[in-house]
Amino acid sequence: MKPSADRVLRDLTRAAGQGASSDKLGELVSRVLAPVVAHDALRLVGTSPSAGFGPASFSFWCGYEPDFGWSLLFNCYADRDPCPLEELARRSVPAAVVGADTRAEWRDRITRSLFADHGVGCELRLVLRDGRGVWGTLGLLRAEGGRPFDADDLSRVARWGPALISVLRGYVTSAPLAPAVSAPPAGVLVVGSDHLIRSATASAFHWRERLRRHQHAPAFTGEVFFAGMSAQARKHARDPRAAPALVVGPAASYGRWIVCHGQPLDDEGVGDVAIVLQSATTDQVLPVFCDWYGITARERQIVASLAQGAAPKQIARRLDLSPHTVNDHLKAVFRKTGASGRDELLAALGN
Repeated sequence: MKPSADRVLRDLTRAAGQGASSDKLGELVSRVLAPVVAHDALRLVGTSPSAGFGPASFSFWCGYEPDFGWSLLFNCYADRDPCPLEELARRSVPAAVVGADTRAEWRDRITRSLFADHGVGCELRLVLRDGRGVWGTLGLLRAEGGRPFDADDLSRVARWGPALISVLRGYVTSAPLAPAVSAPPAGVLVVGSDHLIRSATASAFHWRERLRRHQHAPAFTGEVFFAGMSAQARKHARDPRAAPALVVGPAASYGRWIVCHGQPLDDEGVGDVAIVLQSATTDQVLPVFCDWYGITARERQIVASLAQGAAPKQIARRLDLSPHTVNDHLKAVFRKTGASGRDELLAALGN
């Protein structure tokens, strides 16, 4: 398994650096997994332990028909899916087959109808989870009429969880650390109760076009992303325990670390939702950045203090450490991130 994981990570990194589309990156992963579990389509979705269970920050697709992908994702955002990520992540083996269940529960009926309308038999889902938390999900489709996924398929694909986490982390951390170009001002989209965009600022259009050009993702993923942000913002307004509509996207996918945040324009969450697109600030990006780069809690404290303008000696006094220890932690952060020094690190963090 390890040589294949190493190969797909190497090929994925090379293709991403050459501007390959999301479909192409998904195709690379699908090609390696095909001998493990036969499938007709694949989606690999990335998040991070700090991000919770809200909308994902990036994804790779291969073989999913656009209308089906849109409906599948929106059902997840709108709580119509029979296998929510939160529930799946709590299982001892965080994998399940969706669409083959004959239960009469309304979510199962919606899913079976959706699958039948698009010639899909079932989808195997795996939550990519380790001791630190959830890093994403894998979805594999089989067409209608084919053999449904079974327990052996679940077992084989679950063994690939650690390798796929490595692929996602390698993809994020292989990107240039500091952004190559400046970002436009923050942009705002207004999404109606039908989850369709009603209006947008000029900066929002610039952001959408820039992200589309950089990521080369299928058009439906961008459309459903904003619909999902709208649904998630309303869900959080109704139940503050639900994850907020907040996504921190990595430079590997978007050219720089970005933040997308949705907020209802009324207290009940039934009217319009404003969605803001902007460059990530240090406070926004640091938790997710530390997840992907494996930065420890102590190292994060030191980087946060550095971003606030504190010198190493001041940080040492603040954290009751020796200056030598602070410098050792900084060297470890530079080594993990590939930063040449403080300036490059802080530039990556939006400082």
